Amino acid sequence: MSEGVGPTLIVVLNSLCVCLGSLVAQSQPAAPPFVDISARALPGVATTCGSPNKDWIIEVNGGGVLLGDFDLDGIVDVVIVDGSNLERADKGEPGFPPRLFLGNGDATFRPAPKLWALPAGRWGMGGATGDWNGDGRLDLVITEWGAVRVFLNSADKGFVEVGASGLVQGEWAASAAALDYDRDGKLDLVVVNYLEFDAGRIAKRGAGECRWKGFDVMCGPEGLTPTFDRLYRGKGDGSFEDVTEAAHFRPQNAGFGLGVMTLDCDDDGDTDVYVANDSTPNFLWQNNGDGTFTEIALRRGVSHDANGREQASMGIACGDLNKDLRPDLFVTNFSGENSALYLSTKNGGYRERSSQAQLAGPGMRFLKWGTTLSDFDLDGDLDLSVMNGHVYPVADEPGTDTAYAQVPQLFVNDGSGRFAVCALAGETPLVARASAAADLDGDGDLDLVAVRVEGSVLVFQNQMAREEDAHWLRVKLAGRGGNRDGIGAKVTLEWEGGSSAAEIRTAGGFQSAVPAEAHFGLGAVSKLKSLRVRWPSGREQVEEPVAVDRVITITERAP
Repeated sequence: MSEGVGPTLIVVLNSLCVCLGSLVAQSQPAAPPFVDISARALPGVATTCGSPNKDWIIEVNGGGVLLGDFDLDGIVDVVIVDGSNLERADKGEPGFPPRLFLGNGDATFRPAPKLWALPAGRWGMGGATGDWNGDGRLDLVITEWGAVRVFLNSADKGFVEVGASGLVQGEWAASAAALDYDRDGKLDLVVVNYLEFDAGRIAKRGAGECRWKGFDVMCGPEGLTPTFDRLYRGKGDGSFEDVTEAAHFRPQNAGFGLGVMTLDCDDDGDTDVYVANDSTPNFLWQNNGDGTFTEIALRRGVSHDANGREQASMGIACGDLNKDLRPDLFVTNFSGENSALYLSTKNGGYRERSSQAQLAGPGMRFLKWGTTLSDFDLDGDLDLSVMNGHVYPVADEPGTDTAYAQVPQLFVNDGSGRFAVCALAGETPLVARASAAADLDGDGDLDLVAVRVEGSVLVFQNQMAREEDAHWLRVKLAGRGGNRDGIGAKVTLEWEGGSSAAEIRTAGGFQSAVPAEAHFGLGAVSKLKSLRVRWPSGREQVEEPVAVDRVITITERAP
């Protein structure tokens, strides 16, 4: 594949940034939309993923970032999932533990007390969040190379690991997501697996077996064996039952799974699952409503690119871009491939529209990872953030026409479904991976936390210029039964002349999790006619009137 993200291009992208304010070109370069406050937000917090040389594919994907309110103080906290190295793994030593940092309410964090300490596993990747025992507290699933571990959030004991969780061990689990696929009020779990990795059976970088642009590089995923994903039915106590086969959640051929997203693609009230696969077709699992799934990605137009080619997919973002009250999908891909934008159609399918949205060209030369669809400037339409960074350190060598570290990008929606691109937080190139968005400082707009493949964890505070009358609303749910956060619910706002919809989920797309809430940018809309919730149970509830510029919690009424 052709590459080409050199320093010259990085500077040009920033100097041509027209993504602030009214999208009118400015005579001087605008201030970055986000400011990097990592040094004071998470001072000294870093992650490790193998050696800097990247001799093996296990060393490429980086760690995870899981956002949520774990201590129930109303402020977003963060769990950073750390990795390991092969020296420790070969000796049977644990890697580096996941760590909880409690939010201060100003986009900065402090280490959680020792009560919250999490033990290290073999090699951490990402995870999922959800209230798996229905006690009102946010629990954790940590994905790893070698294990998938469940931790329940106890009021007086911190995180307590579930010993007999029922989860299959010994696989390379990348991403995971909470859902209630059978609508029984107990949260279930989908785990996306990557491939079979054994350093004793795979050639090391330098052996001459795998080359890229004349350089020896690590091998994979091509030539290696992909692993089937798994679906688990929750028992309501933090343990699970493997229902992959019983639910028909197993394709004919496995994919190299990296990212996962929950959504209701057919708007029938139950939760479907989208999986981003590396170098193999993506999956869309349609929930049949009877405890089984059908894989329909090719049929619905979301398995390949617009030319019918499979892509090397990593991250997933989901939201209603074309304002038809149904979820659209954005998928990040390898360098030399455009990110895919799949917009929903009236017949229930999707059409790839990255070129029409002006998203294909600006991202073509970047190697793209964690992504979010969020209304960062609160003008009423969704924008995109994308974390970039190559997998081969030799990309810095002369003649590759690219670089290992690459600038994170922000794509700002002009209101018509077309996007302007600029560097998200200035010209500093990074080797970034997973990311997640949340309102870290309580000002109504969304900030970002991201991890690098190794090095300090990143916190980007939103400072986008916006009109004074740009309004917003954050909606949380308090459900009845075990699904206390209402994961899988659909929230629809209506106002004079318009409407907007979002789903409640914690899936962050790639090795990440987000708070279980719906965030709406409303622009000049200052008065809402109604707020409608379609609960996972299928019941609908209407609230009116609803004030804006605040965080509200809707409690599910008794049947």
